[in-house]
This record gives sequence, C-alpha cells and structure tokens, in this order.
Amino acid sequence: MPNLLEAVRNPLAYIAARWTPTQRTLQQATFLAMLMSVVIVVSGGAVRLTGSGLGCDTWPKCSDNSLVATSEMGFHGAIEFGNRMMTWVVSAAVGWAIIVVRAAKPRRRGLSRLAWSQFWLVMSNGVVGGITVLTDLNPYTVAGHFLAALGLLTVTTLTWLRAREGDTPPRPLAGKAVKQLVWALTVFTALLITAGTVVTGSGPHAGDSSDVPRMPVDWKTVAQVHADLAWIVVGLTLALWFVLRAVDAPVGPKRCTRDLFLVLMSQGVIGYVQYFTDVPEALVAAHLLGSSLVWLAMLRVLLSLRERGLPQNERAVVQAATAPSVPSPASEAPQRPAPSPSPTPSP
Repeated sequence: MPNLLEAVRNPLAYIAARWTPTQRTLQQATFLAMLMSVVIVVSGGAVRLTGSGLGCDTWPKCSDNSLVATSEMGFHGAIEFGNRMMTWVVSAAVGWAIIVVRAAKPRRRGLSRLAWSQFWLVMSNGVVGGITVLTDLNPYTVAGHFLAALGLLTVTTLTWLRAREGDTPPRPLAGKAVKQLVWALTVFTALLITAGTVVTGSGPHAGDSSDVPRMPVDWKTVAQVHADLAWIVVGLTLALWFVLRAVDAPVGPKRCTRDLFLVLMSQGVIGYVQYFTDVPEALVAAHLLGSSLVWLAMLRVLLSLRERGLPQNERAVVQAATAPSVPSPASEAPQRPAPSPSPTPSP
C-alpha cells in the first residue's frame, strides 16, 4: 500500500522514487514548457491587438462582482479572461517539466533549479500582469510585462537545451574572439527587442478602446532606431557566420547561426511591411511571435559555442549499442575434433 504520508509530505521525491522518465520524456516535457512560454506571449499580444486589455477591469478578480468573465463583459472580457486562464496552462506545462526533471536518474540538481525558476517566473509575471491592469495599461508596465514573458522564455529555452546535453564541464567549441562576437550579438539582440517594446508603447495599439496614455516619444523616430538596431544585429549575424566558416567551426554553431539569420530575415520583412501598411493587427501579431523566435534562436547560438556531452542515461545507451560483442566462454573454448572410430578387429 502506498505511503500516503510520504506522498503528501514530499510528492516530488515520492514520484522520483517510483518512476524514472526516459530521456525522450525529459526532452518533451522541457520543450512543452518552452512552447507554452511562446504561446503565452502570443496570447498576450492577442489581448492587446483586440483592444481587450481592460476586458477584465480589475485583478485578481475579473470585475468587482465576479471572479470570471460574464456575458455582460462581451468579447473583450472573454479574450482577457482567456489570457488569464492561459497562465494556468503554462503553469501545468512548467509543473510537468519540474516533475520529470526531478524524477530523472541520475538526479540533475542544476536542471532542477532551472525548472523551478520557471515556476517563480510564471507566478511573478502573473503579478506584473495584474499590476498592468490595475494601472490601466500603463505603457511602461505593459512593456515590463512583455519583457518578463521573455524572461520566462529565456529560462524555459535554457532548460530545454540543457536537458539535451550532459553535466560534464563545458568544452569550448570556439575561440575567445568568436565568443566576444556572440556576446556582442546577444547584447544588441536584447537592445533590439527592448526597443521594440518602446515602439509598441508609443504606437497606435494601446490595448484598449479607451484613452490609454502612450510613451511620450515620437513613434516614427523610435521605429527608425528599432530598424537600425535590426540591421546591426543582421550584420553581426552575417559576420559571425563568415567567421565560423573561416575557422572551420563545428556544424552546431554554424547551423544555429544560419537559423538565427533566417528568422531575422523573416522578422525584418514582417516589420517593414507592417510599418508601410499602418501596422495592421495581424502583422503586429506575427512580428510579436517573431521577436520570441529571434530571442530563442539567439539563445541557441549562445549555447552552441560549447558542448557538455550526452546525458548520462543516453550515453550509456550509446555505449551499449557501440560496444563490441564479447564471446561467451563456451564459444571461446577450442573445438576438439571428434575421435575417429577405432577399427573393428578382424576375427
């Protein structure tokens, strides 16, 4: 009979003692958490672009008289409340990742810390979202809400990438100059995304049909700065790709850099089209998704510059598959020829 007291006192340890997930399950669980962190960014964008930011006019309840959206709140209330419910979906995905990481054998404490960081980021971002509503969609808190969501995406991506590799000390795959170039690219990518929040905070999509204040900067000037940063990021990405080819770097960093360049090109096309077509909602939503993918691709480039081997359980499987077969002792014994029959004596 299960020890219920033990299960209640420490449910994660109880599960870990009785179940060992496969490496594939571990990767799937961490990937799901990362995917849901992208979905919550897009879901928040849908709230903003449909003007539903104050569909629920208070927090943590949807209204002063109701915890959930009611029919009187109409379409905007349903959209805003649906986005709030997405937080629980993300929490479920993060919770599953925490359980699987904790149950993995051998125990990986660094990976567990990353998984638990996801939980605290989800909770803190929920609070920031509530403050955004309570401040009537102040553009600075809205920008902070988006950057906090990207913080969650950062940790879920790192957890997914770390789940796919081992825990041996990292071995660098590139020299110091390449690392410095990648760090410069990372900084300018972060500046690019931050400038994008200023473009949104000063632009026409306030997130609600009421008179919501905007950031007191010229929208077109900020958009130009955002575009200039985008070209810097593209230039650094191309430079990195050529350098990696020149030094004959491994395939991993070159492939990740190529993927980043393709995402940047797609994002740039969407950005210019939306600028010259008066920022239609559909393209803004696509650009918002693209910013998440750009940051995800950037993190892959950053972590591709070192390797930490295979996870221990996967390494054991590979070693068992490639080990030469050892003959059994019975097969090693020399085979003696059968004795010839003795001649039958003649009478």
